[in-house]
Amino acid sequence: MIMKSYSYKVDEKEADSYAWARVEGVDASYKDLAQVCNRIRGKETFWALDFLEKAETGEIPVMYSSHSKRLGHRRELKGRKGRYPKKAAKIILKVLRSAIANGNVKGLAPETIIVHALANKKDTFPRLASKGLRVRSDFETSRVEIVLREKPGAKKEESKKEEKKPAEKPAAEKKEEPKKVEKPAEKKPEVKKPLEKSAEKPKEEKKEEPKKAPAVEKPKEAKSPEKKAPEKPAEKKPEQSKEAAKSESKPKEETKKVK
Repeated sequence: MIMKSYSYKVDEKEADSYAWARVEGVDASYKDLAQVCNRIRGKETFWALDFLEKAETGEIPVMYSSHSKRLGHRRELKGRKGRYPKKAAKIILKVLRSAIANGNVKGLAPETIIVHALANKKDTFPRLASKGLRVRSDFETSRVEIVLREKPGAKKEESKKEEKKPAEKPAAEKKEEPKKVEKPAEKKPEVKKPLEKSAEKPKEEKKEEPKKAPAVEKPKEAKSPEKKAPEKPAEKKPEQSKEAAKSESKPKEETKKVK
């Protein structure tokens, strides 16, 4: 037997034609999950994918064969009881796609059947109300497992095998071919030609004069205003008496008359 962790057992000889997928610790009602699994068990994977995609969006209801107390009757189910478990359908759809991917890796045919689909309770965690109230509400988790099998008579897709190239022989087995020794080419003696005297004299190379450092301009000194020498006061002549001045002026007038 094989796959002890699953509730569905498979012989080791037939294990290559099966594919498994499982999820544990899901925060969803195991009652809803179990009813969705009942609807897809024994169906083809193509039909189950279409059904779960519609149930996830709420387009169609899911029939409940148990845990259906006080449930309404659905016209789509011909008067049977049912619900719209969107969360449960989404979880199971994810597990189914995982199982299909595992089958593709193993090389199963695309046409497969869901031989096993199961959901049950996993763990319960106690939760107590706050503020000292003695009210307990348990938090329950669930697990889901799905097993696929190849449809009898289904043809597997032929994988394109790459053409194998012939393996190269190891270097030790290869026979080493003798290498051909090439003779060195004979060098012809070089004939030295007389140097032709050039009419033009070689131009003398101009020696580059060292560049002088730029002269640094000295800062201009601020011109101080010239100090003017103080003017000397004019010397006052001694005043002559009025009489002396008159006597001096009279002889000048007489000279003028004589002329």
